This record gives sequence, structure tokens and C-alpha cells, in this order.
Amino acid sequence: KLDRIVSADARMLQIQKTVQAVAATRTTVLITGESGTGKTLLARAIHRASDRATGPFIEVKCGALTESLLESELFGHVRGAFTGAVRDRAGKFEEASGGTIFLDEIGTASAGLQVRLLRVLQDRVVERVGDSRSIPVDVRVLLATNLDLASEVRAGRFREDLYYRVHVVTVEMPPLRARRADI
Repeated sequence: KLDRIVSADARMLQIQKTVQAVAATRTTVLITGESGTGKTLLARAIHRASDRATGPFIEVKCGALTESLLESELFGHVRGAFTGAVRDRAGKFEEASGGTIFLDEIGTASAGLQVRLLRVLQDRVVERVGDSRSIPVDVRVLLATNLDLASEVRAGRFREDLYYRVHVVTVEMPPLRARRADI
């Protein structure tokens, strides 16, 4: 049983089994559900149950930052890449190396950012903004969204190839109102 996730609901118990099965792997996990269903709590539980538990857990709220700031935050930048870039800076993917990065609100990612995320998932490398060198990263990627990504793909707002990369293992967190036994 995962610590900090307390539930008697059959769906939540199945989620715990799924998490225990994938925790020791490097598998990308997509956590879906409404706001407030515990997606971040589940991501932290996956990290704690994994062999990366002693490594960093880096959380990035993708919807809270502008596209250019998010790109710099995730991938880092080199000095002179843009106004204010006075020194080289590692991004969150590099900081999470050896551990886990949790990308919350991934459904809000721009088309350009989606291309860069696809490269990280496929090749396990990042390129800092303003640099052409590839930097290898050893990171497990967990993602969360409250959007229906399959609908976003059909609407042309989310890349189909990225969708299939992040849709390896999907866990849908049910809202508390659907788990009356847990109230």
C-alpha cells in the first residue's frame, strides 16, 4: 500500500496496484482527473515508491508560466540567449536528473514546447535555450492534466505523437464525490 493515499474505494485500490506495478520502472505515467483529485499526491507517491526516491522530485506547473519562460525553466538557457540571460542556467530536466520530473497541466503546453518534450521522451536529451548541444538527462517523467488529451489531439491542439509517448500508462483519478466511502 502506498503511504499518504488512504482509501477504501475499489478504484483507488486498483490505482494503488497500478502504481506499485509501474513504480520500479522508468515508464512515463499520465495522471488524469479533475482539479483537486490528488494528481500531485499520486505523482509524489509514484516517486517515493520508485528506485528514484532518493533523487530529486521536481514539479513544474506548465499552465502557470508563459511559453518562453516555461521553455527556459524546463530546458535551461545559455548566457545571451535572451535579454536578461546573464549566465548559463540548468533547467528543471537537468535538475531532476537521477529522479523524477512532474509536469502538471501538460495539456496547456504550446506546439513548440510539445516538440521539445517529445525529443526529451524519445532521446532522453535536452538542449538549453540558445544552445545546440544536447545534454543527456536520466529522468523519469510523470505528467498530469485535467483535459481529455485524446479530444485535444482530435482538435489539433495536442500532438498525436506526443500523446502516444505520454499515454503509456494512464491513471485516472476519480473525484471524491464518486468515492462516497472515502468521505
